[in-house]
Amino acid sequence: MEVKVKVQDLLSYEGDALVVNLFEGVKQPGGATGAADKALAGAISAAIRRQEFRGKLHERLLLYTFGRLPVLQVLVIGLGKQEECGVDRIRSASAEALRHLRQAGARRVGSIVHGAGAGGIEASQASRAVTEGALLGLYRFGKYRRASEDGERALTQLTLLERDRSKISSLEEGVRVGRILAEATIFARDMVNEPANALTPSELAARAKKMASGLGLTFKTLERADMKRLGMGALLGVAQGSEHPPKLIVVSYRGAKGKGKGPRLGLVGKGITFDSGGISIKPSEGMESMKGDMAGGAAVLGAIKGIAELRLPVDVTAIVPATENLPSGTAQRPGDIVKTMSGKTIEVINTDAEGRLILADALSYACDVGVTHLVDVATLTGACVVALGSVRTGAFANDRELMRRVQEASEASGEKLWELPLDDEYGEQIKSDYADMKNVGGRKAGAITAAKLLANFVGKTPWVHLDIAGTSQAEKDHGYCPKGATGAMVRTLVALATGFAGSKRK
Repeated sequence: MEVKVKVQDLLSYEGDALVVNLFEGVKQPGGATGAADKALAGAISAAIRRQEFRGKLHERLLLYTFGRLPVLQVLVIGLGKQEECGVDRIRSASAEALRHLRQAGARRVGSIVHGAGAGGIEASQASRAVTEGALLGLYRFGKYRRASEDGERALTQLTLLERDRSKISSLEEGVRVGRILAEATIFARDMVNEPANALTPSELAARAKKMASGLGLTFKTLERADMKRLGMGALLGVAQGSEHPPKLIVVSYRGAKGKGKGPRLGLVGKGITFDSGGISIKPSEGMESMKGDMAGGAAVLGAIKGIAELRLPVDVTAIVPATENLPSGTAQRPGDIVKTMSGKTIEVINTDAEGRLILADALSYACDVGVTHLVDVATLTGACVVALGSVRTGAFANDRELMRRVQEASEASGEKLWELPLDDEYGEQIKSDYADMKNVGGRKAGAITAAKLLANFVGKTPWVHLDIAGTSQAEKDHGYCPKGATGAMVRTLVALATGFAGSKRK
């Protein structure tokens, strides 16, 4: 969809529909909404008086203009309470409004810049939020479907209307950044939504290579022989049950000026392109969703795409250990012991706890190539879903400063997280009688014990682990996350890199 900014009075816009807004509790609309109300002979005010519309967040009032305006329809979107207005509410309201208009048949829509007026949000931030929300909210993965039988049309153009010419450059910059962030997230969503017969480890590597090539990034893959040479026994152990060869995907962006100066951010993402559980096979119900067990890998690839397109002055390396986890005559067995790249050994108690195994080697590799700060993203544990549901991502850290940076980035992006502890006592649960550690620690604190295992492979490198098992998929349309893959943590990681780029602190 095209998003553009135009110097124009709202009421003169010629398209299919207009979008204005209202805060909860407002009895008499003012500003652009008041102007639209006047043009519509008080139809908005009348709906408020009849309590048909109260301005609650995501509440919608669709009115036909009957020739009073050049457009066919005017949609009033509720923004909720004015004191609670923020950029994430603007993203969400923009998404809900445009999805509603698409369903109503609109193709060309004009909109005020939500939040830039009474909402008190700076112009570029508001236009960025509207753009992000619009593009992310209208996302659909229709690659394998024929044309929709209900005739739903695509919304092709969004025009942000502003009368003050002095604000145009700020608004256009916001649109530019919002598009980059949305498209980076969509890049990740598309991969997560792909079926596993299409997105194999090799295809994941191919898509990463194509993306890297288009942006001038450094790309390489480590093959099975390379993994053997480096001693990546944990990654190879998971991969041995599949006919598809594993890949360790490495994409590097060099944005900092001066070789070796400044922080070098490492992003590691779990890339299990299908997870059956291996010999410890999962229940068949819902197993089809395990095509998305590479959402962490998709997130870090989407993030480095966005970072490169924004040309941030920071060095970033994205690493994705990619493989399938399948049962076969060659598959890893419960009771096997694998030796990791670090030399530490892990007893495999449950082959369905494979993500932490492949990440163990990938984290060691990241430290080996010299990153100074490390964040991994993984659909790692069902225990995190039990603890936090689908609202917040679980976060774990060995460094207070890096955790603070990640928290600030998540707040700026509207991607909620919650830090969980890593007390030493939890490490007792993963002690093994036969190896340095075992890959599961029982039913208690499952998300924490998984993170405790990963902590063994980062050394003293500042590190944050993000468990997106509950947030990588949306069960229904809500705000700017339609049903399916969410692209969780792409925008947070870009915001984290932006913070590093704008700060001399390490």
